[in-house]
Amino acid sequence: MLNRLRSFMTTLWTPLADLLIRRGVSPDTVTITGTAGVVVMALWLLPTGHLLVGALTIAVFTLTDSLDGVMARRAGRSGPWGAFLDSTLDRFADAAIFSGLVLWSIGRGDDRPTAVFALACLVLGSIVPYARARAEGLGMTAAIGIAERADRLVLVLVGTFLVGLGLPVAVLTVVLALLAVASAVTVGQRVATVRRQSRAAQ
Repeated sequence: MLNRLRSFMTTLWTPLADLLIRRGVSPDTVTITGTAGVVVMALWLLPTGHLLVGALTIAVFTLTDSLDGVMARRAGRSGPWGAFLDSTLDRFADAAIFSGLVLWSIGRGDDRPTAVFALACLVLGSIVPYARARAEGLGMTAAIGIAERADRLVLVLVGTFLVGLGLPVAVLTVVLALLAVASAVTVGQRVATVRRQSRAAQ
């Protein structure tokens, strides 16, 4: 499903990508702007209890995450720098979303279990990509796992949206708990994969 969504977004963004390129806008500018939008909305709307608007706004900015890639390919500027910048700024965006939920949970939400699971997602969400990056830095691969970034974002935004609509906070609590478990499993999968490759190389 996510692959079909990416294909759809590529088709959707192509005309806009071409327009921005003609106007002299760089892919890096779009990357930075999109990340700034997510960070500001997540740390402003979520802690203040505007979960519905926050989820929708963040989703819009998140969907534009593929626009910079389309622009880079259309302009023939795909390369290591763009990939590095995109991956680095993704960590800021993810951290802002879960931090916003932590702040809401310990504040207006007044729900300690949700805060704990949101914090767990924040921590584990940074370890998942680090494990892969470290493995690749050592000449190995760890591109496996049941909790990729796109999966985590879709689930947390849907859960936040539903609570914003009026569903019980327990819905978001369960979503965050499942995400925390899935992220922990993904870290374990990547560690085990690298361990097997390390042993095979000895």
